This record gives sequence, structure tokens and C-alpha cells, in this order.
Amino acid sequence: MKVVKLFKQRVESSSKYHSEIMQWMSPSLREYWGEFLGKTHSSNFLSWVRDYHKPAVNEPHVEDETKKIVLTQDAQILFDDLQRQIGEVIHVGNWILVDQERINQFGLVTEDNQWIHTDPVKAELESPFKTTIAHGFLTLALLPALTDSVDPTKPMFPTAKMMVNIGLNQVRFPYPVKVGSNIRAKSTLLKVTPIKKGLEIEREIRVEIEGVRRPACVAVSVIHLHF
Repeated sequence: MKVVKLFKQRVESSSKYHSEIMQWMSPSLREYWGEFLGKTHSSNFLSWVRDYHKPAVNEPHVEDETKKIVLTQDAQILFDDLQRQIGEVIHVGNWILVDQERINQFGLVTEDNQWIHTDPVKAELESPFKTTIAHGFLTLALLPALTDSVDPTKPMFPTAKMMVNIGLNQVRFPYPVKVGSNIRAKSTLLKVTPIKKGLEIEREIRVEIEGVRRPACVAVSVIHLHF
């Protein structure tokens, strides 16, 4: 027996006890019960039950778009090489000093001149860190330099004609960078995907603080390489 027909019969058989049930109900519950019975007899409700129990239809297979992409020779060579390095550290940058002048310049450009960044005297007296700290976004803004992405003398992917920053999937600032600290970035390859005219690369970038266990920043970077 179909589910819809069985459900309908059950509702109809219970209707003869309807008056007895209503006597035991509170006024508010009677109102909801009447509304429910009205919906069970409506065509909309029965059609909903019928549609709910329809067997699932297999959706047509959609071919993976990446399989249609034809890479250039240089892109294919790099793709094959990077596939073998997924999960590995592919770059460790040099240490960069974050001094007060750098912090002040960033504050002027971004108009973020909070005293925790730009007032050493007040920070020493009132900040829990007893000194000024770098803006979190300053650390983030240094990622191109920290990953050597803007150094033409030692490009990370020399066979690519152009590298474009697509964005960041995740960003965290686990520990503040105190003024006078040295920081560097360590990049771990997460994923490589063929795209039109090149490759999409995802890296986890951890910005380390010299002498500190916790990182200053952890971000998942997405870049496009064009060939």
C-alpha cells in the first residue's frame, strides 16, 4: 500500500474519535489540532508526502572541469613536481625586523594609530605586553616579502610568467609581534589545481617570531600562476 493512501486512511479512521479527543484538549491545543487535521486533508500536504517519498533520481554526471584543461609544457612540469611536494614545506624566508618605524609607517598609511602600536611610553605603562606591538594586518601585509613573492632575483616559480594573489581562505593571529622582533614565513604546500592558462596553488603560511614558540600569523594563501 502506498504511503500516502495509508496515511490518509489512518487520518480518516481517527476522525470518529475526534470529538472524544477534543474534550480532553485545552482550547489552544484544540486550535492546533484542528489546523493540523485541515492540512492533512489538503492536496498540498498529500502532494508533499508523495514528493517526499519519491525515489531519488541519479543526477547526470558532470565531468570534472579540470580534466578539460590542457596545460602548457612548463605548467605541466611544475604541476607534476608540486604534486610530489604536497604537505611539505616548500619555502622558508629570511628574518625581517619589525621595528617601531615600520609600525608607525603602517599606522600612518592605514590610519590605525592606536597607542598599543604607536605609543611606546603608554604601552610600557598600560599594555600587558609592556611594549608596543605590530598591527596584525602589518604582519599580513608583509607576507609577499616574507615569502619572497616580490623578489625578482629569486622567484619561487621561475617558469611562470606572472603570479597573481587571489586571496586568503583563513587568517589567524595567535601571538602578537612585539616591537624589535624578527619574523619569517614558512610555507607548506596544500593543493595544486590546473586552471585556464596556469595553476592555482594553496599554501599554509606560518609567520614565526624568533625565540617564540607560537606563530604570529597562520594563513592559507591562494595564488594563480600564469604561463
